[in-house]
Amino acid sequence: MFDCRAARYNVVRMTSNPIHFGTSGWRGIIADDFTFDGVRVASAAIAAHVLSLSKNPTLLVGHDTRFFSPEFACAAATVLVNDGCPVLFCGKTPTPAIAFEIRRRKTQGAINITASHNPAAYNGLKFSGPDGAPALPEVTKDIEKRIAKLIKHPPETDEKTEQPNFDMVDLRGPYFKRLAELVRFDVIASSKLSFAYDALHGCGAGWLDALLGQHGIQVHAIRTERDVLFDGSGPDPSEENLKPLVNALHETKASAGIATDGDADRFGILDRDGAFISPNHILALVFDYLLQSRKWKLGVARSVATTHLLDAIAKHHHVPVFETPVGFKYIGPYLEQDKIALGGEESAGMTIRGHVPEKDGILACLLVAEMIAARRASLAEQLKDLFRRVGRAYWPVRVNLHLSPEVIKGLAAKFKKAPSEFAGKRVKHTDRIDGLQLLLEDESWVLMRPSGTEPLVRVYAEAETPERSKQIAEEARKWVTA
Repeated sequence: MFDCRAARYNVVRMTSNPIHFGTSGWRGIIADDFTFDGVRVASAAIAAHVLSLSKNPTLLVGHDTRFFSPEFACAAATVLVNDGCPVLFCGKTPTPAIAFEIRRRKTQGAINITASHNPAAYNGLKFSGPDGAPALPEVTKDIEKRIAKLIKHPPETDEKTEQPNFDMVDLRGPYFKRLAELVRFDVIASSKLSFAYDALHGCGAGWLDALLGQHGIQVHAIRTERDVLFDGSGPDPSEENLKPLVNALHETKASAGIATDGDADRFGILDRDGAFISPNHILALVFDYLLQSRKWKLGVARSVATTHLLDAIAKHHHVPVFETPVGFKYIGPYLEQDKIALGGEESAGMTIRGHVPEKDGILACLLVAEMIAARRASLAEQLKDLFRRVGRAYWPVRVNLHLSPEVIKGLAAKFKKAPSEFAGKRVKHTDRIDGLQLLLEDESWVLMRPSGTEPLVRVYAEAETPERSKQIAEEARKWVTA
């Protein structure tokens, strides 16, 4: 049993802060936007939503390593139990392991307290449904309506309600067993390769490194302890944040560097020389490797912001491409229908056939390790060969624009008037599935869209050279801010 030892978490109080579920749940600045009262109200709304669909629902509750995450999780779990939803409390657990356990136990979903890769000042609440995938918009809109109703008409509460205990569950064993079925650990182990792993003070610590160790694979892990400030940089496995991993890679003479973000649903990869490999390129390499090694004649699902190198690989292998809006929740249906070998997003999100409809950074790192061991070539060498086989290079870039709320709000109207020429090329096609995407006559493209997780605008561009990609992104910045 798990005891939160905090009776103050019993009561659902009114909150004046707006609660909106974005691309991957509700996120906000701790103590400003994201508060205990907000967590309680959101949890009560989720309980009401789940109870409207099932008479005897059970929900998992987990959290990441952020400031107050365990306490926020206790607050959520207490509300659920008091509202009639039994809880299985899994504590500090990677998001993909929670997704897998939802499906394995056939629960009605999970609440996960996490802000994933966001800066340390943020926390968040993510609700996943019975399929293990992030809740779709129709579900989160219903929850938001219930939140608004609770705020307007707060329920009567009993300040003396006793603090409940929760059944504590460890998800490690079943999740590890599933990954052993998806990854060819024998290929990695027989190669005698070693890896440097950066947990970025997140949930992956004691999971990815432990799993490699269980299979006799040498791994040197860094930043495995909890640090709610994340070294002041945040738990995003970006090139800038992985400088300590570069040092560890060189010191241990490892074959590659692997990293996971705060809740271990995203990945970061360094080549054996310490060079950062774009998540877009990793998605492409793994997709190509899966089609070759598993002999799957299946397609790929990618968000509109993700590299078209995946399209070139799909064309090369004569399999389909499914484009989605940004948000991993849109990829899940293609996985459920067994239409894809891989689902991916440029923001370092990946899953594969037979796994959960959720991002899994641990699995992604393991597949990269397998791919390096099987192909016996550096990632740079593999990428060069891939460009040769599809007949073209693809160099994506992403730029974050920190703009005022007024400018961001006005973009919807601006996006309705797409230019006919951009960055010196004719616009061949426009796509408004999520923001505004312009496909140019030379097959380069640019996408501009407000972020669904942070107060900024993202610009994505891809061309045949890095220089051209940066030029297109700069033109997009000028166009958005004009």
